[in-house]
Amino acid sequence: MPSKGDTDTAGLRVFDGAGVEYIVYKETQLRILFGNSNIFKNRDIKENNRGIARKNSEIKEILQELKNNYAELEDYIRRDPFFRISYSPVRLIKDAPQIARIMSGASKKAGVGPMAAVAGTFSELIGRFILNGLNVGAAKGVGVDEIIVENGGDIFLKTRAERTVGIYAGDSPFSGKLGFKINPRKTPVAICTSSGSVGHSISMGNSDAVVVISDSCALADAAATSIGNFVDGKDGIERGITRSKEIDGIDGVLIIRDEEMGTWGNLPEIIKL
Repeated sequence: MPSKGDTDTAGLRVFDGAGVEYIVYKETQLRILFGNSNIFKNRDIKENNRGIARKNSEIKEILQELKNNYAELEDYIRRDPFFRISYSPVRLIKDAPQIARIMSGASKKAGVGPMAAVAGTFSELIGRFILNGLNVGAAKGVGVDEIIVENGGDIFLKTRAERTVGIYAGDSPFSGKLGFKINPRKTPVAICTSSGSVGHSISMGNSDAVVVISDSCALADAAATSIGNFVDGKDGIERGITRSKEIDGIDGVLIIRDEEMGTWGNLPEIIKL
């Protein structure tokens, strides 16, 4: 199921490698780190730490949830093929599943096709499933209170400690040199990226990175695509900022193109890496 509008090469870096699980199903590739805040403080992770996704039972549950959502979306697309190919919002047919409703709602706010929200939607659905439904360690006093799910540059993040999210912007001189300092009190948060120069995603603009912050990962993903479509021409960044202000539900945006950068809204603190 090819995605539309989400960048295939991650535009954001948040992992340090320790405890990261890779879950792949068809064309969806998730990087997941979750556990208990006390465990997160100890970077020498041991296999018996119940809060990290090390046990096969936990991974199987996550993979099954991913498969369930994937199957629901594929089944819906078989009934409504236009949902997959449209570059503008569509009207849902009867009995649409939750995942299609989430994607459709985000696409209507952002003015793009529903598939522009697919990667962010999967990130948040799996992230919230882990937080709310996979709290299997709670009985042993461990539990899950921190989660990072990244899917092609689209991140759902809940943390109890400060984290830095680095920004990758292709060949721009800003690439890998800037990041967001994430305040744990302002999570869960969605951080999604679209690009006209990185990855195989479809963009009508030529940005190196459009990073959107929102409470909704589906909306952040769709909005990044929408804003990126406007980043073209001499005043491309200004046009992108103007478009950002028109999308209800996003907190802020950072746009990078070559040696130019523009921001709008309530963004996390931007730091040098």
